[in-house]
Amino acid sequence: MEKKVLIITYYWPPSGGSGVQRWLKFVKYLPELGWHPYVLTPENPSFAIRDESLLADVNPAADVFRLPIWEPYDIFLRLSSLGGTKRAAKPTDLVGGKRSLFQTIATWIRGNLFLPDPRRFWVRPASKFLEGFIRDNQIGVMVTTGPPHSMHLIGARLKKKIPSIRWIADFRDPWSQWGLLDSLMAGAWARAIHRRLEAKVLRSADVLVTVTPFYARQFAQLSGRFVHMIPNGYDEDDVKRIRYVKSPKFIIRHVGIVNERCNPRPFMDVLRNLVKAQPSFANDLKVEFIGEVHPAFRSEIETDNILAQHTVFSGNIPRDALMERYGDSALLLLVLHGYRDAEGYMPGKLFEYIASGFPVIGIGPPDGDSAALLKETGAGTMIGADDVQAIERYVLDAYDAWKNGKGLRNETPSTQYSRRELTKKMAALLE
Repeated sequence: MEKKVLIITYYWPPSGGSGVQRWLKFVKYLPELGWHPYVLTPENPSFAIRDESLLADVNPAADVFRLPIWEPYDIFLRLSSLGGTKRAAKPTDLVGGKRSLFQTIATWIRGNLFLPDPRRFWVRPASKFLEGFIRDNQIGVMVTTGPPHSMHLIGARLKKKIPSIRWIADFRDPWSQWGLLDSLMAGAWARAIHRRLEAKVLRSADVLVTVTPFYARQFAQLSGRFVHMIPNGYDEDDVKRIRYVKSPKFIIRHVGIVNERCNPRPFMDVLRNLVKAQPSFANDLKVEFIGEVHPAFRSEIETDNILAQHTVFSGNIPRDALMERYGDSALLLLVLHGYRDAEGYMPGKLFEYIASGFPVIGIGPPDGDSAALLKETGAGTMIGADDVQAIERYVLDAYDAWKNGKGLRNETPSTQYSRRELTKKMAALLE
């Protein structure tokens, strides 16, 4: 008998960025394990990063349904345009520069009135549609994945209507403990509502899943229940696209968003000192940031007489092109410094870093989850932002290895963190 699972997710191709990867890859491999995925996602979502190349990764065995969604962002953009602004950033645009008065007000409204998030207006119509859909198609398992955590509220409604359905709530980030609430200026009243909604979901779902050991402990403490940990990972098909070539430059790459909470400055300060002290290093160095970068940080680098000569900002690039870009790297940079609860942050890109075979330097808590993963895999190290000497040593060791043609580790990555193997763990929970 065919096993059916319904996945309710806001992010789905052509949405790009990190949020889409987890369930896109689970859906890619679930049919191999006898599961028929049904995916419900918005027809007209509002997302910052678009990547058409990800559409090729959608398993044709999956049935994807798109339901219209109304979000308040259009209202914000129209109102801001009345003030003469050509293009106003959304109130959740955390990689933007200094906020205007309008953006400050809009951010406060977003953080205190649209709870748990602006996608809350999709909860009622999606639940109404899915109740009949689940019954008609005899679906026995559903998954909600957040953020946005409104997706979990859809699950709570459906669980109340159809108690027999097995519900897995998958948390890619914290909820009431999320550092993003600070950036959104969430007040005490708003935070209390977040805690109440979160408690409802933690109490009602049959299975709770999250992505790091730290988050698992955090949710277990909040719920008084066992929380499964299935991390993000790397897709072997993606890694196969990497073509390894030694570049004439010693390239240090950072992939992903550098927002207002992410602080690469201590690392860049070390590079500036090394450039001034070592002419050969200065001659060979190139630093590349791929993805959205906070304008304040970018401006600091571009107006720095030394760092500006060695740093490029490439913006967002399609995922297939990104995997090719890895190929001539010499050192990969992970920055957790500046994030709240950074010891519990283990981003998906870290698994791709590890699978690429290049050495990884992390700037952040040396005793956190990412540090443990780097140590376990032997892929690199996590160094505290204030340990300047250790950062210098690691960079220079990587530089010497690159100079001598030994920069690439040339090791077959462990399949333990491959998306295919991780899907087997998720499938066991679906059972």
